[in-house]
Amino acid sequence: MSEKNDIPTDKSPVDTEQGDGFVIPKQNAFQRLIHRRNDLNELGKDMLQKSLQYDRAQLEADAIKVRWKLDLLVLPMMMITYMLSFLDKQTLNYSNAYGLQKDTKMTGDDYSWVASALYFGWLCGAWPWNILLQRVAIGKLVGGMLFIWGLVCMLQATVFNFGGFFVVRFFLGMLEACLSPAWVILTSMLWTRKEQTLRSSIWLCTNGVANILGALLAYASGVAEGLKIDQWKLIFLIVGALTFLWGFVIILYLPDGPHNAKMLTEYERIVAVWRVSNNHIGLKDATIRPYQIKEALLDGKCYLVWMTGMSLGILNGAVTNFMSAIIKGFNFDALRASLLQAPGGAFEVVSCILLGWFSQLPNMVGVTIILGCLPGMAGLIGILTINIEHRYALVAMCWLQNVLGSPIVLNWTVPGLNIAGHTKRSTVIGIYFFCFVVGDVIGPHLFLPEEVPRYPSAIKGLLGTYCAVVFFQGLYTLWCWLENKNRDRLGQRAEAVEEELLEGFEDLTDKQNKHFRYTL
Repeated sequence: MSEKNDIPTDKSPVDTEQGDGFVIPKQNAFQRLIHRRNDLNELGKDMLQKSLQYDRAQLEADAIKVRWKLDLLVLPMMMITYMLSFLDKQTLNYSNAYGLQKDTKMTGDDYSWVASALYFGWLCGAWPWNILLQRVAIGKLVGGMLFIWGLVCMLQATVFNFGGFFVVRFFLGMLEACLSPAWVILTSMLWTRKEQTLRSSIWLCTNGVANILGALLAYASGVAEGLKIDQWKLIFLIVGALTFLWGFVIILYLPDGPHNAKMLTEYERIVAVWRVSNNHIGLKDATIRPYQIKEALLDGKCYLVWMTGMSLGILNGAVTNFMSAIIKGFNFDALRASLLQAPGGAFEVVSCILLGWFSQLPNMVGVTIILGCLPGMAGLIGILTINIEHRYALVAMCWLQNVLGSPIVLNWTVPGLNIAGHTKRSTVIGIYFFCFVVGDVIGPHLFLPEEVPRYPSAIKGLLGTYCAVVFFQGLYTLWCWLENKNRDRLGQRAEAVEEELLEGFEDLTDKQNKHFRYTL
């Protein structure tokens, strides 16, 4: 590996990240945060030009070492953060088995509305967070939010009625709305397009780990004796405290991009930028370009992505909030219902990793998303048709719903893979997660209290939603394939030379950059 001394060190990339050269007079801390610019494309172009001074074979060899560092040091931080975030969301599901509704005097569909409150908060936060993520350092923002949402999670143990729970869950959702788009953006900055689907699948598979740990935590809380607080409150306090403490690790060590990763030497940061230059999307540009917003709103492919996201959100909202109630409805007590959710987490972990690996094969992302829907569809049919006497077979059908995590995260990667232009990508991601959360809000309301335990109306609605995902994703993949073929026919190269690599840092959209190819 090249010596660090080969690179001039008069100005560190980290200094640029901190905003040197931008004068913001007489502003308080909040105003400085809002107006702070985080333009990394110029820095990225400079680092790419430095990388071109080195032999390509040397860069390729060192790129493998850099990738391993990112995989072993950054990816675990993303995994644990996402696991805690999912645990925060799932606390309501686990607490529901221990008398939460009775103690807080919820009646009718109050619980469904409390479950939806988190997504109402996410709806309100989706667009502002995406604008802010384009302008500020990702690691610092997520680290700060971990402190706040850990405290808000613990606050759930203090409420005693429907209104209080609704308000706290609303703000919890508003705070956590930053994480998923932040991880999508950070993944696109640190890994190549070929690598992104597997890495995204790995950090999202921790939802399955969270399901296992959460089920065990709920079971342990249920068997604990001599407690001075209700068992359902203990779950909120434990998960909230863990989230708060983890915030110290993220704010100190998580990089904001390849340019300031503390675990890399200065030369390795240059290699890290060179690695992702062939993505043709640059690093980050804080300039809001209205024409890119217009292009996003007029791009038919984006509407297919958004409709797929809403359909997946409906499925996610249903599975996340009602799995405990469905299993309990098969005549299991609260303790057994909690414990029986753990194997579903294992299903999610295994399916995310296997399908994530499969999606790395050429032109297989869209196909993998469609394949990932099939187990869930089979499970829903089983819940409708299997005799209620076969309780454990019905529970196994519920476990199949956890495979949904794989098509969700693979679809989340689509804007990072196939949308170029930072304003356009932020617009698409912001609207995508807005649509996803609208689906999350709709999902729990498909379940009618009088239809316990099979909820036939909800199950049939979810089957139709799975079919919609397959249709929208298949149409999107076909459209991208035709667009790639058209560019190939016109002789527009897909393999970039040096000038075209630099062009990727000019903040061109996927329509403007004719060297761009859509991932299928």
